[in-house]
Amino acid sequence: MNNRSFSFLMFYCACCITSIYGQQNPVTLDVSWDKVTHVSKTASTLQLVENPMVRPSSSIHKQTFAALKDLGADFVRYVPWFPYPKMAVAELKPPTKDSTFWDFTYLDSTMAAFMEATKGHSVVINFSTTPAWMWKTNGTVGYPADPYQTAWDYNQGTALRDTTFQEVAGYYARLLSWYTKGGFTDERGKFHSSGHFYKIPYWEVLNEPDLEHNISAEMYTRMYDVIVKAMKKVSPGTKFIGMSLAFATQPHYFEYFLNAKNHLPGVAPEGISYHFYGTPSWEDQDLSGYRYTFFEKTEAFLDRVRFIESIRKRVAPNTFTTINEIGTILRSPQVNKPIDPQYWNVSGAMYAYILLQLTKQGIDVAGESQLVGYPSQFPDVSMMDWENGKPNARYWVLWLLHRHFGPGDKLVETGFRNGRPGGLTAQAMITKKGKEVLLINQGPSAIEFLIPSSAKGGRITAVDAASGEAEPQTLPVTDGRISLKPFAVAVLQLQ
Repeated sequence: MNNRSFSFLMFYCACCITSIYGQQNPVTLDVSWDKVTHVSKTASTLQLVENPMVRPSSSIHKQTFAALKDLGADFVRYVPWFPYPKMAVAELKPPTKDSTFWDFTYLDSTMAAFMEATKGHSVVINFSTTPAWMWKTNGTVGYPADPYQTAWDYNQGTALRDTTFQEVAGYYARLLSWYTKGGFTDERGKFHSSGHFYKIPYWEVLNEPDLEHNISAEMYTRMYDVIVKAMKKVSPGTKFIGMSLAFATQPHYFEYFLNAKNHLPGVAPEGISYHFYGTPSWEDQDLSGYRYTFFEKTEAFLDRVRFIESIRKRVAPNTFTTINEIGTILRSPQVNKPIDPQYWNVSGAMYAYILLQLTKQGIDVAGESQLVGYPSQFPDVSMMDWENGKPNARYWVLWLLHRHFGPGDKLVETGFRNGRPGGLTAQAMITKKGKEVLLINQGPSAIEFLIPSSAKGGRITAVDAASGEAEPQTLPVTDGRISLKPFAVAVLQLQ
């Protein structure tokens, strides 16, 4: 063999080694456990929206509430919503001279299941839909006799018929009394007994008023004050959350509502809420494009959060923040097709990334949306398989994050030696369980890297395409090498 052939052979072998191990000095996780960058105060949670699939008659009712109970989260949000008036509104007809028409037949059963599944944990209740007859409309707003038939046009009107807001405040005060005081006295002086004495630590006033009834910041603030003042008389210990905006794009809404000068004496904004959904950028976008648009829109949303937090800290520093609808929504052509199983992993990875970034910003609550959706009712936001009742990857991501991370965790300086894998987010934390690292693969390719040789006896739990609808398994890290499948969310536990 001549020198030229020998040199080529050595070069070829070196290339082989590099291709197998990534590089001669492989990419290695690097954590400075003594350098704390943030201390978490963020709780991860979810919302349950009332719909036929969560009802006692549903084939997945038991599995749904078992999953909710097993999660064991605080600040779980429950929202009876307007598309199903009989399941969301307790007084569908206005009182007459002699009678009232209160009916809790459908409201009580799901509320009971919800409160049982969340027993021992805090909840946020939001009976978001006001009776349509309280609004000025062109005529009587009807509703289906079938409680499970949708009525997407139920929310009509932009002005209440009672401009003092006492009528709507009385409705919510009685609703709260029904669930916390064992009953209430109606508009005609008759007492209605419920037997309910639930503890409701948080109540959110209305849902997405910037969409539902198109309520201005000024009108909403006045409504909030009168409603909260009436409800505080029923339950002084309940804290109230305001705004619940669909779009966090109106600085005036935050500036106005958070300013104590715009509220009645004794009514301060205790908490605020708003929402975010990642969406495809165009109708024919497929799974390969979601990872770009979901995460790009996430970054834009996180910039808005920073701006909103600057307003809150300046105007109302003692007011807490809950971002209680976080999810992804597809466009009509996409959602009408079978949903790619990997979509749930992409959506779950986006939630994990947002939760981490909201933790760094000091947000109090980050709630994933929503426990159950199904075809015709936002199937793309579901955390449960509506056909077999099994939790999907979106649920298992929340389950994993909630079990390992929470308020009090110390985030420490985290990086890599010899480069950084593209699409990988890593954050080491000192938690109640010890030294742990959150890993999020935001891309469609597998990622490999090493953990330091000093980190012996590591274990990893991952939600990925392989884990599917099953509870993720914890496996030992035997050779110091970590391999993450596309769109995986994993927790690495180190000794």
